[in-house]
Amino acid sequence: MKHTDIIKSLSLEQKCALLSGGTVFTTRALPGKGIPAITLSDGPNGVRKQAGAADHLGLNPSVPATCFPTSATVANSWDPELGEAVGAAMGEEAAAQGVSVLLGPGLNIKRSPLCGRNFEYFSEDPYLAGKMAAAYVRGIQKNGIAACPKHFAVNSQELRRMASDSIVDERTLREIYLTGFEMVVKEAQPKTIMSAYNLVNGTYANENTHLLMDILRKDWGFDGAVVTDWGGSNDHALGVKNGSTLEMPAPGGDAIRELMKAVQTGKITEADVDARLEELLELVFTTKAAVDAAPGKFDADAHHALARRAAAQSIVLLKNENGLLPLAKGEKVAVIGDFAQTPRYQGAGSSAVNSIKVDSFLECLAESGLNSVGYAKGFDRQGKPDETLKAEAVQLAKNANVVLLCMGLDEIKESEGIDRADMKLAENQLELLAAVAAANPNVVVLLSAGSSLESSWVKDCKALVYGCLGGQAGAGALVEVLTGAQNPCGKLAETWARSYADTPAKAHFGGDGPTVEYREGLYVGYREGLYVGYRYYDTAGVPTAFPFGYGLSYTSFAYSDLKADEKGVTLTVTNTGSCAGAEVVQLYVAKPDATIFRPAKELKGFTKVQLEAGESKTVTIPLDDKAFRYWNVKTDRWEVEGGSYQLLVGASSADIRLTAAVTVAGTGAPDPYAGKNLEHYRTAQVQNVPDAEFEALLGRPIPENKVHIDRNMTLGEMGHGRSPIGWLAAAVLGTLLRRSIKKGKPDLNILFQYNMPLRALAKMTNGAISMGMVDGIVMELRGFWIIGLVRVIVEAVKNLVLNSRMEERLKNS
Repeated sequence: MKHTDIIKSLSLEQKCALLSGGTVFTTRALPGKGIPAITLSDGPNGVRKQAGAADHLGLNPSVPATCFPTSATVANSWDPELGEAVGAAMGEEAAAQGVSVLLGPGLNIKRSPLCGRNFEYFSEDPYLAGKMAAAYVRGIQKNGIAACPKHFAVNSQELRRMASDSIVDERTLREIYLTGFEMVVKEAQPKTIMSAYNLVNGTYANENTHLLMDILRKDWGFDGAVVTDWGGSNDHALGVKNGSTLEMPAPGGDAIRELMKAVQTGKITEADVDARLEELLELVFTTKAAVDAAPGKFDADAHHALARRAAAQSIVLLKNENGLLPLAKGEKVAVIGDFAQTPRYQGAGSSAVNSIKVDSFLECLAESGLNSVGYAKGFDRQGKPDETLKAEAVQLAKNANVVLLCMGLDEIKESEGIDRADMKLAENQLELLAAVAAANPNVVVLLSAGSSLESSWVKDCKALVYGCLGGQAGAGALVEVLTGAQNPCGKLAETWARSYADTPAKAHFGGDGPTVEYREGLYVGYREGLYVGYRYYDTAGVPTAFPFGYGLSYTSFAYSDLKADEKGVTLTVTNTGSCAGAEVVQLYVAKPDATIFRPAKELKGFTKVQLEAGESKTVTIPLDDKAFRYWNVKTDRWEVEGGSYQLLVGASSADIRLTAAVTVAGTGAPDPYAGKNLEHYRTAQVQNVPDAEFEALLGRPIPENKVHIDRNMTLGEMGHGRSPIGWLAAAVLGTLLRRSIKKGKPDLNILFQYNMPLRALAKMTNGAISMGMVDGIVMELRGFWIIGLVRVIVEAVKNLVLNSRMEERLKNS
């Protein structure tokens, strides 16, 4: 160990103190021992270092920084080099602001389109997510600071996110929900990883030895620091024992005493503490040196230009009837829609960036060479009907050759802390679209949304430009695409289902109970993924609105001369149109005669090629060690089924242009599912899997889905208790939550509290509330009213005294 001498010089109390935060966004310092504090800040799409008193929800203002397009947006570029450039810029800004650890990127799988935080995540596909996330990490860490990929693992919803139990079988866990993280660890060597809030198969992710020790550290070779999500520590001692390094944000003296007691009673050893302390000190010293050596400023204009390039490269053209786009110079256009004036360019929550500047669509349009006849708001942002606004918009549409209609999801629809209720656009926007199209059929919809939508309304527009959430420069990028200055080259990183009823996880997403059953993903998958996203739609034969990997261009491309073997493919791509453009060539693997059944096809490689009109290039897409593997639950390792495989090259999962067969040697492993009745999985009918089949795959009974009155009951669930105080508190919290939703702007504090377990009161209050006080609250909720209240008071006094003494000792050490 590098830091043995320092560790030997520390008392047990000092060691334990260093393994939890000193403030909301800093570690503890021990100046007398030469140990400085470092700063951690949110950063999936820009640095969010708060000024003044910090809080993890962004309630107080943060230091201005570049707001880059969200991860969901940049994933549509299918361009890791672009992702690395964005990461490098964020790392540069972080270091300039004194930030040692940038908390991102997020790479959880988009299991359902309703997850409120999907805008922070890359894709439904673990290979694409892994490649893009690894690129971000390499970029962020170029100057020596740390990236912190998150949330490890199986975190796919916001409802009850701090106390939900993800019930998933081992094959699905390995192939879908861990493969992206594996790629990041092995390809980018992140200095930190953030553990998820939720439990995985009954054990909190932050103290899950299978996740943190067996897989992350032993299998993948990760030797960095594991950081809890803010308030995500359940049992800090078990976390330390099982591979978790730093408990955040600032749990105070109670957490330190808890860890010391665990050592003293033999629950864990001091060697466990020392191992985690070695990881922490390495992180602190290396990143502090990088921050100290970094310039204290950055080129804001250059970063804005990069943000605009990233947005432009990520825009997806979903429809372009009769070649309406690009628009000719001088074209007479009408601009309609509230999002043109007040853009939605990022999501809400801890990732929200205080943007240095934000491009206005109306201002960018004025400089585009197009002839604008005016602007009309058109609709109320929060969905209230307004006939006057609609009539004004319709009248304006009649005065133009082309209507640019800016539509999208409002702030409450996509936010940390709350999941979407449906996949729909607001009804008043759809009514406006129909009315405007009746007045002027040449409608171009410019769509702002961080996740997929039901889109039967596409029939009412001639062109659909999906900007996703394009960051502070997204408006300028949209104008570039409209005028042809940028040929759109984005491809969808997630499937757009025709309706929510068609999605595979609908029966088991966002339920009220504590367990989340991943029934749709079990068993059927091959290697990185099972029945999630296009793997489900393609295998089950369910039609989609727009398939995975889909996106149009102003030019066209031809594929030819495919050569293939088990190491990859080589082919020629030709631009057969009249303008320059970029094509994303996608490589899928299939095994139609498989014994170990799997999805119809899976993404195993891709490349992006830029071509002038008429130009041809030879491109190579390699296949790596993940190309043919699957996780065998009988041998408990990766195996390969031998035989013939198809390598499918295409422009999307539904547009396969070239096919080649290759023969692959197998490992000869036994069929792990022989003799089991798994008919729903064999036929991909995974929307309603019977309990018996689910239990057969789990290898154990399905856990009880019942709320318990304990430390992990959420504040929103206190109405299930036996205390009038709890009933009242839950009712008030629920009322405040509903009011927040009606206002159309998320109250992040209320959203967080509603889903927060009682134990988090002791983890999020900087020592003001102890776990003993939480246990008194639990007694109160169980119906021991007087005893519970008395315990809270006694524990509060005790905690105050002990904390004061401890902080004095640490201050003088």
